[in-house]
Amino acid sequence: MNTNVIAASGKPDDSLVAGEFPMTRRDLADIAAMIHADAGIALNDTKASLVYSRLSKRLRRLGFKAFSDYCRFVEGEEGVAERREMLSALTTNFTKFFRENHHFEHLEQTVMTDLMARAKAGGRVRIWSAGCSDGSEPYSIALTVLKVFPEAANHDFKILATDIDPKILEKAKAGIYEESSLEGVDPAIRKQYFQRPASGGCAVDAKVKSLITYRELNLMQPWPFRGPFDVIFCRNVVIYFDEQTQARIWTRYAQMLSVSGHLYIGHSERLWGEAKDWFSNVGITTYRYLGGGERK
Repeated sequence: MNTNVIAASGKPDDSLVAGEFPMTRRDLADIAAMIHADAGIALNDTKASLVYSRLSKRLRRLGFKAFSDYCRFVEGEEGVAERREMLSALTTNFTKFFRENHHFEHLEQTVMTDLMARAKAGGRVRIWSAGCSDGSEPYSIALTVLKVFPEAANHDFKILATDIDPKILEKAKAGIYEESSLEGVDPAIRKQYFQRPASGGCAVDAKVKSLITYRELNLMQPWPFRGPFDVIFCRNVVIYFDEQTQARIWTRYAQMLSVSGHLYIGHSERLWGEAKDWFSNVGITTYRYLGGGERK
């Protein structure tokens, strides 16, 4: 199927992608407006082929002949459920265990000593994986914690994992992965904390799961918790937002962190806005919160 993006000087009907279903710039603009309003994700003409390939399956399944018809449907009351399906289809879910491993090394070697001591003394420890996708990140966090603190589950030590996509959260909760997905996991850790169910794949051990609570959360909407968190992972998530939205998210994270708490962000992401003055860079895309964000 040919889904090439058509140049601005192309067809008079303003078709943006040549394929089975007509898609114009107006269609893409309508989709982009809805996705930005719902999730803060910024789309432009360079994403036309991606949008087409992700949503053409939805059009085919629902029997629509053009993107204009699909847009009218998801903008109306009858299309509320499909609008969620659209968001799910357009959300990028690439991840893997111990991706950007320097963050987990920093957590293990620099952060965990204080967190473990506090937990053993009866204190509260909270880590948040924001945009957790299929669970690879929060399970990697939990495996890092258990490596140095095997009895963490016996203390007030919890990991919150959130994502906007309810479908990907179901996969995360199930905790079953293809063996090829575990290439970044140390063989000894793999042997200790993964089983091989009769149904196939590799299943995360219940001891690892017990540290994690999964919740559906749209970062653009009110957050139904107050924190504070000692560590926040938000990696390769806000890169899909415009700079203004990114700055607002960084500020909200600052308001959720305890002083001297740590924020880990993606390799292509940078802190924007006033929040950048509230953090000290202590490693590769690794930041320690200095204070300054007034908690709300």
